[in-house]
Amino acid sequence: MAVWIQAQQLHGEALHQMQSLYGQHFPIEVRHYLSQWIESQTWDTIDLDNPQEEFRAKRLLENLIQELQKKAEHQVGEDGFLLKIKLGHYANQLKTTYDHCPLELVRCIKHILYTEQRLVREASNSSSSGGGLIDSMSQKHHQINQTFEELRLMTQDTENDLRKLQHNQEYFIIQYQESLRIQAQLSSLSALPPADRLLREQTLQNKRTTVEAWLTREANTLQKYRLDLAEKHQKTLQLLRKQQTIILDDELIQWKRRQQLAGNGGPPEGGLDVLQSWCEKLAETIWQNRQQIRRAEHLRQQLPIPGPIEELLNDLNGTITDIVSALVTSTFIIEKQPPQVLKTQTKFAATVRLLVGGKLNVHMNPPQVKATIISEQQAKALLKNENTRNDSSGEILNNNCVMEYHQTTGTLSAHFRNMSLKRIKRSDRRGAESVTEEKFTILFESQFSVGGNELVFQVKTLSLPVVVIVHGSQDNNATATVLWDNAFAEPGRVPFIVPDKVLWPQLCDALNMKFKAEVQSNRGLSEENLVFLAQKAFSSSSINPEDYRTMTMSWSQFNRESLPGRNFTFWQWFDGVMELTKKHLKPHWNDGAILGFVNKQQAQDMLMSKPNGTFLLRFSDSEIGGITIAWVAENPNKAGERMVWNLMPYTTKDFSIRSLADRISDLNHLLFLYPDRPKDDVFSKYYTPPLSKAVDGYVKPQIKQVVPEFATASSDSSNANTYMEHASSPAVGHSQTYSIYPASGDPMLDADGDFDLDDTMDVARHVEELLRRPMESQWISHTQS
Repeated sequence: MAVWIQAQQLHGEALHQMQSLYGQHFPIEVRHYLSQWIESQTWDTIDLDNPQEEFRAKRLLENLIQELQKKAEHQVGEDGFLLKIKLGHYANQLKTTYDHCPLELVRCIKHILYTEQRLVREASNSSSSGGGLIDSMSQKHHQINQTFEELRLMTQDTENDLRKLQHNQEYFIIQYQESLRIQAQLSSLSALPPADRLLREQTLQNKRTTVEAWLTREANTLQKYRLDLAEKHQKTLQLLRKQQTIILDDELIQWKRRQQLAGNGGPPEGGLDVLQSWCEKLAETIWQNRQQIRRAEHLRQQLPIPGPIEELLNDLNGTITDIVSALVTSTFIIEKQPPQVLKTQTKFAATVRLLVGGKLNVHMNPPQVKATIISEQQAKALLKNENTRNDSSGEILNNNCVMEYHQTTGTLSAHFRNMSLKRIKRSDRRGAESVTEEKFTILFESQFSVGGNELVFQVKTLSLPVVVIVHGSQDNNATATVLWDNAFAEPGRVPFIVPDKVLWPQLCDALNMKFKAEVQSNRGLSEENLVFLAQKAFSSSSINPEDYRTMTMSWSQFNRESLPGRNFTFWQWFDGVMELTKKHLKPHWNDGAILGFVNKQQAQDMLMSKPNGTFLLRFSDSEIGGITIAWVAENPNKAGERMVWNLMPYTTKDFSIRSLADRISDLNHLLFLYPDRPKDDVFSKYYTPPLSKAVDGYVKPQIKQVVPEFATASSDSSNANTYMEHASSPAVGHSQTYSIYPASGDPMLDADGDFDLDDTMDVARHVEELLRRPMESQWISHTQS
């Protein structure tokens, strides 16, 4: 069902919130008459932080206006005439409002759609729960909203009491003035004759006694009113502080934790709209109470009455200032984190936001935010309020930005779009620590005032830890540092302490999360895959998952110490698997065609019970980012004996020349994907279509591969294609070695027989050049001219 249809069925507060989304900036009639068109557009694909997206936003604005004009033209009849005029007016209004800032229109509509979807979802959850089965999150949100209603009533009550106190005090002052007037009259009686003086004096004395008795009684009443009001304010501030603790120390901290896990591939942290609405309600309630306390103090100064009220009001004023200070400093947050692996001389972006900026009118004098990179030690000193003398650990270009207020969404934020780390100053490293283990952070700081310079705030916030690299080759190890920190950092830690050892199941969760995110797949790591990884990590042969539940893995085991017999670490191997799968194997992984996490012995045991020609795909144990084909076939040296063969691993370089599916198609001796799926059923949809016949007098060459021992079975003698051999190594029996490419003095091949490609080289042109050269018998090229 369309969102707009459901939004129109909202009730009560939800309907009021939905209606408040619209106004002059975007009329509700436009939403109504263009609902289907609006919901069919790709608003979410536009990056609001990218100025280059302005062209797309402009097109959407133009299309919106055209749709509105088209809708207006189709209106007929008496009612249609008025609607036609109104819709035409809205078209002109939107063009005038957003023609010079089309991205603001996109921001506005994204905010509207997101809020409507949230309101509809919340209403749906509430109704489906039958009123009593609301899930824990909805229950918590319901409790927060209920507390806000309680605070609203308490604030209204103290407002009424304050007005009553003010009215009584004003009347008291009038009566006090009357008492002074009577006293003045008594003083003037000395000029009258004695008889008149005695008569007037008695009357005035009685009147003065009555007034003074009333004043004494009323002074006690006023004192009681003041004390009662102060006690009510104390209760309000207690509940305010409790509510603020729940929102800032629970909800906001949880959002920040989700943001950190999102850096490892966890689910998105979610929008800040709900949190901002809560923080704005806090700000509004705090400010109302603060103004009430100041008015109560003003009344006390107008009419000083001896008693404890002065001290009480001072305490209340100090408490409310602490509460508003905590709110403002805690809601200065990083909405979009800078990249956690940060390469020097490379452009990067970040967004900071003040969740209460709109309510406190901070945008009336827009503050400037400055970004600085600091070291781990400098971050520790900063949090201890030690004097860091404005030290930094590097130079960031374009590191100043003014906070902007977006009227449509009510957000106050600073978008750093073009920062670049010009240089970095590293500290002395400890022991085995490498440059890719050194953590920095981006410090964002600003200063602004609220209440007409009544309160001035210095606000600071630190980004998630970043690792600075100067070359792409460092990315792998830097990512390991970031992964470990994001996964195992605890809230409120000293920067940037993380455990040196973690339980294996905890690490499994982090690896699975990262794998699914990198490969962009819903198929994560199975329990069997994780057992394989545990065997590799701990050099173990156990296949029982329970054996690894209580085992711990240290950071050194993860990415400092090489695996036994290898020149790479556990993480480097795992990262290579992710990279290969992400770039070349994602559809096959999603199809379940790649077992992947299987060692050579396991592959042999699995295949030996299957018919000849059965094969499986597993990640190479010996090479980073490699995958090999293992298959079962006859042993050519012993009649009647079968054996498992393992093809030399393929890497990214190989798949940039010919895809996995095409390579499997080339090898006709591969018949069934383990356990028994015909290979064409699995891979044919990924085969490259045959080349069309040439029309310019030339026959286009193709690359195919053969395995020498199976060349007869796999090649077609009538085929005039070019073949490229790929070596195989049997798992058992005799061992023969073949070069991936034939020995040649070709300068395009390096000493290991691999292509040495520049990053910018066109692979297809490179292969074409090779094909035109005279090669050994393995390369057969037929051309005609």
